[in-house]
Amino acid sequence: MMEFPFQLMPRNDFDVVGFGTNAVDYLIRVPRYPTFNSKTELTDHTIAPGGEIASSMVGLARLGLRTAYAGRFGDDPAGIIGRESLIQENVDAAWAESVAGASTQVAFILIDDNSGERTVIWKRDPKLTYTAAEAPVDAAIRGRVLHMTPHDTTACIRMARAAKESGVLVSLDLDNIFPALTELLPLVDICIMSADLPPRLTGNSDVEASLAEIASTYGCGIAGITLGDAGSLILCGDHAISTAAFPVPGGCVDTTGAGDAFRAGFLYGLVSGYTVEQSALTANAVAALKCRSLGARTGLPDPSEVENLKKKSRL
Repeated sequence: MMEFPFQLMPRNDFDVVGFGTNAVDYLIRVPRYPTFNSKTELTDHTIAPGGEIASSMVGLARLGLRTAYAGRFGDDPAGIIGRESLIQENVDAAWAESVAGASTQVAFILIDDNSGERTVIWKRDPKLTYTAAEAPVDAAIRGRVLHMTPHDTTACIRMARAAKESGVLVSLDLDNIFPALTELLPLVDICIMSADLPPRLTGNSDVEASLAEIASTYGCGIAGITLGDAGSLILCGDHAISTAAFPVPGGCVDTTGAGDAFRAGFLYGLVSGYTVEQSALTANAVAALKCRSLGARTGLPDPSEVENLKKKSRL
């Protein structure tokens, strides 16, 4: 069993502080993904809060950790939905800002009833952008872990530097290539990416080799990818840890937010003193349980549900 290759501070005001994206999702279930220039009657639709970092903080809060969210909402009705959803889930929203005249990030998500797979169409108002000078640095040093998406990369760099100087571990949720990313990555301890990203970053089509290159080039202690229903691959030093996915109890309804749930489960393992293997197993269990319900957060589990799923898989 592999121990994490860095030291987690024993205590702070929060276990995990999140900085980055929030959204309000317009979820539309369809019998099958529509073809171009066609009409399809939807099965169901709903509006629900989402966004990568906000959803991961909710996932961690449901697992019993102390979390806080730093990020920007618009001053529109969607912003009220998003901010209130965090407060209701016991996520500290002291660093959640409302920007006058801005629209909260939205996503229109088509979900295929046959597979639960989703297609996301999203928009983020430029008014929600943080500059480096505007980064909420005080939040960065208040957790044992700082977890971010790098949409506002220069702000993330400043946050990460402040975190590292205070002994806070830095975790990155990476699904695209952003400007100044190469300046941010050397400050990152845990980098979990979408499966297509390591080859895009390195130019190496071998995923495991590209993960190793990222880890060695930038010094990430943990570099990993999520693989959907194939599970995950985590690189820790010279060890590649492949973990199978869990079957979704009752069948997959919606994969929206599965990656956010995975990251919540992985960080929960870290904070709980698990090994890397145990954390990856827990992350896959949290992701599977999320997929049993519509939306990024509805199916997020409590610890007993996670342990029950893990026990059933061993029978």
